[in-house]
Amino acid sequence: MVTISEHKHPPTVDSNDQDRVAVLLMGYGEVESYEDFANYNEQALNLLTAKFAPVPTWIYPPLAKLLAMFDLHEWGHQHGNFISPHNQIFEQQRAGIENKLQETWGEKVKVFKAFNFCAPFLPEQVLAQIKEEGFTKLLIYPLLVVDSIFTSGIAVEQVNKALTKLADSGSHWIENTRYIPSFYNKTDYIKLLAKMVEDKITSELSQAYLPSQVGIILMNHGCPHKAKGFTSGIDESQALYELVREELIAKYPLISVGWLNHDTPLIEWTQPNVELAANNLIELGATAILMMPIGFATENHETLLDVDHIIHHLQHRHSEVHFDKMPCVNDNAEFLNMAADWATEQIEDLLAETGVNVNPQLASANHGHSHHHHHH
Repeated sequence: MVTISEHKHPPTVDSNDQDRVAVLLMGYGEVESYEDFANYNEQALNLLTAKFAPVPTWIYPPLAKLLAMFDLHEWGHQHGNFISPHNQIFEQQRAGIENKLQETWGEKVKVFKAFNFCAPFLPEQVLAQIKEEGFTKLLIYPLLVVDSIFTSGIAVEQVNKALTKLADSGSHWIENTRYIPSFYNKTDYIKLLAKMVEDKITSELSQAYLPSQVGIILMNHGCPHKAKGFTSGIDESQALYELVREELIAKYPLISVGWLNHDTPLIEWTQPNVELAANNLIELGATAILMMPIGFATENHETLLDVDHIIHHLQHRHSEVHFDKMPCVNDNAEFLNMAADWATEQIEDLLAETGVNVNPQLASANHGHSHHHHHH
């Protein structure tokens, strides 16, 4: 048991003793009770699909129910009542990152988790608790998907809505915020992913397959090409792929990106998808295919069920090829340490800054003024 009471915050940070930072770790969350499917889907349609699919909002509730029937069939009947491990892994990530940060700052920093689509951890519910516990500074930290302002943007969107609802009259209880957009280009993350792939090949494949015959598919979170002007994460995800590929390519020449897309009608998704990537590598002589999720930090139904389906299809057509999949970084101790390190600089800044009293009522006054000015 590590006692944290003796740890003082770093002497370089001259912070007000009342200042405390809440780190809000954000992921999608996944259903643990099948009754929640329709509700989950409706949240996802509202927040995600609405940004790239031309779907009228009145259709969301019936569409969510229809999708829930498909989910129930897939998770319940096809996969023996699968329950996603995502929420449990995310909790282990939260606890691990908090332990690491509290070694430095003790109780001045606390890590909370919020799920975009799952009560009782919706951002509004968690921010109400953060407010109640007296925190005045907030670090918004999307962790699940390693892409852009598109997926992480949902996190900010939900936080903003919640902060508007939770505002007091007069000055706002939040005095400063910081944000960690993505870690697609963090060297330590890239090296860890490459090392995981190398270790797996060395321990399980190198006896039976030549390095040039091992096909590696680095799986990214699928992105729509057009998203109503939103940046959809293609650039960041592509950059992440190139950086990991660079670490491995000299030894393992058969590497492809594989996008885990949601096959939505009328939407043009990133290519090649995972199945196509595998077929391409097999054509180039791969006799073993290893699939590694690099665009997800936490295991979820996409990295488990979707990838299982893909392997099942491929195995059927290529019985001579060996297929294997790897886990996400999850609660790997090395990953939790680096994730805490990425937050450290932002926490230092938040604690060093004097809190700003923001009065939301001034915004409406300003708005009236600028609007008036515009007509002159």
